[in-house]
Amino acid sequence: MISSVREKIMEKVLVVGAGMTGASIAAFLRQELPKSTKISIWEKSNGIGGRMSTSRASNIRNSTVDLGAQYISASPLYQQKHSGIYSELIQAGLLMAIDVASIEGHSDKQPDTKHYVVPEGISALVKHFVNKADASVGRQHLVTSITTEGTHVAVTTEQGIKELFDAVVLTMPVPQIFQLKGDIAKFIGEKGIKADLQNVSYSSRFAVGLFFPPGTCLDVPWSAKYIYDNPCVRYVSVDNRKRNKDSADVGPSVCIHTSVPWSMENLEKDKDSAAQEILEHVKAVLPWLPKPSEVKGHKWRYSQVDKGFPGSPGCVILSDSPPVLLAGDAFSRGVFDGCLDSALATQQLLVGLHKSKV
Repeated sequence: MISSVREKIMEKVLVVGAGMTGASIAAFLRQELPKSTKISIWEKSNGIGGRMSTSRASNIRNSTVDLGAQYISASPLYQQKHSGIYSELIQAGLLMAIDVASIEGHSDKQPDTKHYVVPEGISALVKHFVNKADASVGRQHLVTSITTEGTHVAVTTEQGIKELFDAVVLTMPVPQIFQLKGDIAKFIGEKGIKADLQNVSYSSRFAVGLFFPPGTCLDVPWSAKYIYDNPCVRYVSVDNRKRNKDSADVGPSVCIHTSVPWSMENLEKDKDSAAQEILEHVKAVLPWLPKPSEVKGHKWRYSQVDKGFPGSPGCVILSDSPPVLLAGDAFSRGVFDGCLDSALATQQLLVGLHKSKV
């Protein structure tokens, strides 16, 4: 009885956002829902990964750079809490332990924290969870409206696509939730959480990826370094070396992250003009750095959660019937494990909502 009713209710589920939280939500839901349930992920950009983004060089084969998250730090608590997930990812070769002694200026807030990199680029983690979800991925699907139509949620995109779903989970940054048309404002008002959502805040950051031809020598003793005496440059990584891809056959790549204060002061600049200014600061920090063959700039308007939703519940229910949920690191913690916490909480709540209808 439970199985047949759940299959009827959960025929179509949509997760909005193909970052780490969205991908893991889809994967965890797949574990609980029947194979007949169609799980879709809609992403506003052309690629998946969100802030766990890996960029490829245009003209240099196999040269990539992580422009968002750089490495994963698992506290003792999360090593235990998510031990099964970590074991799976390590066994699959998706995570590789690193010695942070190679990262100059790094310091741990908690003793016995373990650190990992993703050899194939940080976005490979997101792709892994998307594949586990057996989800259909709609790229360049910018959601603009969420409305309820009877027992369904109608979702409309900027491109004119409209589709009905039995449940919807929104994982975009909170300020983008307020931009949605339809019933979202009504839901937020009914739940009395408008002020709590408005108080969620994010830091901002620019990133620049530099690509060099194979054979270029970047002779430094570190794989990454935190910079504390420059107003603009905060972090530099020889990214291929950080991921143990330091080979003569692969052109080296460098990632640069800016400081939050500089980013906030320059937030309205476009990523390309900002990248040129950042490179001027890089010359002062790394005067020996050769001229790259390619430069890619990126602006993370919502880089990391500065102030999250009260209580860190993992997710928030906007509508019980039909289900509309908010999830993401704003409702947990702005780290990889926070994304997993949010995904697990969403799985539990969404499946629980439908079990209660039986």
